[in-house]
Amino acid sequence: MATMGRYCKAYQLHRFRQFPGWTENAQNARKEKKEVDGKEIEFQRQLDDNSILYLQRNYIVTDGIFIDENIIFDRVTAEWTQFCREVLKFEIPKYILESEAKAEEHSKAETASSGNGEQPQPVADAGS
Repeated sequence: MATMGRYCKAYQLHRFRQFPGWTENAQNARKEKKEVDGKEIEFQRQLDDNSILYLQRNYIVTDGIFIDENIIFDRVTAEWTQFCREVLKFEIPKYILESEAKAEEHSKAETASSGNGEQPQPVADAGS
């Protein structure tokens, strides 16, 4: 099942192609459907400079909003992340980071309040 990331941002492909180390796995582009002679056929989407792709928060580029499907670029390097931050101006919004921090604090508090975080085990009846 596809996993939706917590944050991604859409860019036209020509923006990604500005990166000197850019390579694309075009064969991973999502499939499209169209009707031909009354039959629905599925075909590989052709990527061009105006195609919309998604930069995920882990700096992988996908052809869709799901973080683990239709991966077009996954060579994440320091140069790539710098390009994303400086040229594409990619950053995770502060409200998302704050929300995640609060959720993590809440999870830690729940674990601490329940002891070691494990579910209590039933006690075996040794009697009768």
